[in-house]
Amino acid sequence: MKKSLLAAVVLASATFATPGAWAQTDISSPPQALELIDDTAFFGDSFEAGNSGNTFADRFTFSVTGTVGQNLDAIVASVSRTAEVGLDITSFDLFDGNDTLLSEGTSMETGAVDVWTVAGGNLSAGDYYLRVDGTIVSDDGASFGGAMMLMPVPEPGAYGMMLGGLGILGFLARRRKAKRE
Repeated sequence: MKKSLLAAVVLASATFATPGAWAQTDISSPPQALELIDDTAFFGDSFEAGNSGNTFADRFTFSVTGTVGQNLDAIVASVSRTAEVGLDITSFDLFDGNDTLLSEGTSMETGAVDVWTVAGGNLSAGDYYLRVDGTIVSDDGASFGGAMMLMPVPEPGAYGMMLGGLGILGFLARRRKAKRE
């Protein structure tokens, strides 16, 4: 009895110790500089077949210029027939040029379709990057794609004018209602 138990343990240990049996390989692409056209850009990556279990953490770099702060909104997605094919996006985050996490993304949907969004507020002039992390879930080819947009942060005076305008509209609506009664 003890010999068969020992043999089973040795066999199991040899199976788990097989080189590459559980190893994951990082198949990240080198950082890609985004070409901003009117403060917008598309980005993405594709992976060859035969990468099941491998992981990636792709970086997409961009720069904010000017003296006005910028708000960032971005989305990334992957689509496959089932959740067992293609890839699984595990995070989508915004970092500054010093590798400081500025904003964590939010998963909107997961499974056959993965959708993540991330937002960053009041980015000053400097270098930044979006990072898409994930795992390849099958030996099929896989890809993901996304888009980002920068918009200037409104100056405080713009908020004041907007609130003043809303106040005037409210006053006029109330006045009109009072005339009818």
